[in-house]
Amino acid sequence: MSFCCGASMIGTKGTLKHYRTHIHNVPILFCPVCHRVDIHYLIEDEYEMLAEYAHGDGAFEVDFQDYVEQKGNELLENCVNNENEDPMDVVASQIDMSLDLLTFAKQLGDSGWEEQLKKRLVILNGRRNRLRQRRPSESR
Repeated sequence: MSFCCGASMIGTKGTLKHYRTHIHNVPILFCPVCHRVDIHYLIEDEYEMLAEYAHGDGAFEVDFQDYVEQKGNELLENCVNNENEDPMDVVASQIDMSLDLLTFAKQLGDSGWEEQLKKRLVILNGRRNRLRQRRPSESR
């Protein structure tokens, strides 16, 4: 499981730029709060090799899936959430996890971590409220 800002990152696929080369469908981990993006640790080496070869060949665009054999669902097994889930479910899961971590941080007496988690909860609550406004029938 990958963490950022005190809770888990979301598994997805995205386009990354390596110099002038855009590499599509790269398995990544995305933080829904600070928007940090990490290349999934299981394919970091493959990504680096493909990026260097594509850049060396002068390619402007490549599709990761065309050159690297995927490891199936293994890539998403360590992710608590993934992009295919309902956004409201993702936010609810992130809030629940952050609340659990906040309780643990309080038990440890780690005030710095508590503040980080509280900030994360404010952002996640704002996101949940915006999602509720878009779906008034699901506000509860």
